[in-house]
Amino acid sequence: MAIKTKRIYQSAAAADGYRILVDRLWPRGLTKDAADIDRWMKEVAPSDALRKWFHTHAEEWDEFKARYAAELEDSKALKDLRQITSENEVVTLLFSAKTEDRNQALVLKELLEKV
Repeated sequence: MAIKTKRIYQSAAAADGYRILVDRLWPRGLTKDAADIDRWMKEVAPSDALRKWFHTHAEEWDEFKARYAAELEDSKALKDLRQITSENEVVTLLFSAKTEDRNQALVLKELLEKV
């Protein structure tokens, strides 16, 4: 099993495997055909309150990770995502954030790889 992360605005590739959008909001300016996703799991994305908090506190990356992990603890959404990753050789978590080094897909990847 391999878990990757990628901006949704980058072209899809065969190496992406099963593509999951992990944003709560649909990416601006992108059609569903252009997105080329297998599933949209908005239920695994950060809550609106946490997303808005992080937007104004982007420098507090470790705090965001802790709050997000707490939101996901024992959630059905995370369990569903774990199931998908166990059933697919390669899963790519797609996000629309401009910051490729600080986004929810990276936190999800870290949580999924812990088990």
